Amino acid sequence: MRISVIGCGYLGAVHAASLAHLGHDVVGIDVDPEKVENLSAGRAPIFEPGLPDLLAEGLESTRLRFSTDIADAAGAHVHFIAVGTPQLAGSTGADMRFVDAAVASLIPHLRGGDLVVGKSTVPVGTAARLAPDIEAVGARLAWNPEFLREGYAVTDTIAPDRLVYGIADGDDIAVDELNEVYAAAIESDTPVIVTDYATAELVKVAANSFLATKISFINAMAEIAEVTGADVTKLADAIGYDKRIGRKFLNAGVGFGGGCLPKDIRAFTARAEELGRSDSVAFLKEVDAINLRRRERVVELVIERLGGSAFQKKVAVLGLAFKPNSDDVRDSPALDVAVRLHGLGANVVATDPEAIANSRRLHPQLTFGTVEEALAGADAVVVVTEWKQYRHLDPREVAAVVANPLVIDARNCLDAEAWADAGWEYVGLGRRPLSR
Repeated sequence: MRISVIGCGYLGAVHAASLAHLGHDVVGIDVDPEKVENLSAGRAPIFEPGLPDLLAEGLESTRLRFSTDIADAAGAHVHFIAVGTPQLAGSTGADMRFVDAAVASLIPHLRGGDLVVGKSTVPVGTAARLAPDIEAVGARLAWNPEFLREGYAVTDTIAPDRLVYGIADGDDIAVDELNEVYAAAIESDTPVIVTDYATAELVKVAANSFLATKISFINAMAEIAEVTGADVTKLADAIGYDKRIGRKFLNAGVGFGGGCLPKDIRAFTARAEELGRSDSVAFLKEVDAINLRRRERVVELVIERLGGSAFQKKVAVLGLAFKPNSDDVRDSPALDVAVRLHGLGANVVATDPEAIANSRRLHPQLTFGTVEEALAGADAVVVVTEWKQYRHLDPREVAAVVANPLVIDARNCLDAEAWADAGWEYVGLGRRPLSR
């Protein structure tokens, strides 16, 4: 099929490259000339495993190209809207300017029978608001929410665990067209849920709200464990065997971040208030509050274990991205911890395999370096992003280069016994401190 993807950020770049890989003829449109130039040269705008290979493949095959001119979307039959919906400045609501602008700029280039497909995460009711303007030129609208996990976005696009189509009443043709777009996944028995606009819009925010709630729940249990002497990791293992609960997303730590969960649950709360149903999702405000408290707790642990002050103490912060296999520092707990410690007068040296450049743009006041530079002479080591290379550090080798063998495991991702046996004071979240 001939497809356009409007917006070539994290979502759009992956979607465009993946659809080209599946055999479609794809043009990606973005208003940022530098981004389009880089994508056209095969340079990914983000760190995402597998994306550079897909870009190279698509460009070489000529099935994939990028442009700043929305007129280049003309002639495509299916048009995906994949622009961002960040948190609105001064509010918890979603900023819809980019979605509205993308649709408005696309409409003059639509032909009768074209299908516009929303992928952006939007407040419920958005599709119903946009549909009349699209239908006025003879085109149609569907909503097809994305469920990408950063670090696995290529796999999640090519082989999704489910597909959701929100369509207008009776638009069976839209179902057939979307089935053609995702033919490879459907042939692999990927479940397809066909529903209305509102349900499709709610699916993404409901899923993110549930995941955020599960993470904050175990972090709330970590708060109780810390004052009772319980071990939150063993607690999670025990309740995780209950099939009604499950073990996934029950890892206590510094909490969630990134460009989706935090802003999506806030926007959902804001939309519920607009709909007069604020009580229905009032619990999400506490979910958010618990999550933010864990960042404060990590900083408190560093201060406590350094004798009440981090002033002029060297603190190695291992990790800046909000999760491993990503360079995304949007609402990153790791970067937040580094900034807070720096603000308290600590000599912070922060490191990350991929996210230093993005972190430096946001917080040039921080000192960044290699793992070796961060660890050398450190009075405390804080692991805040569970990159494989940090999880596999040799505690005895690291002990030989630091000034003080104190490790704060903000992700509960290290082998506590091994670090304690190597002479470290090990402090996790919701776990008893260990030392030998």
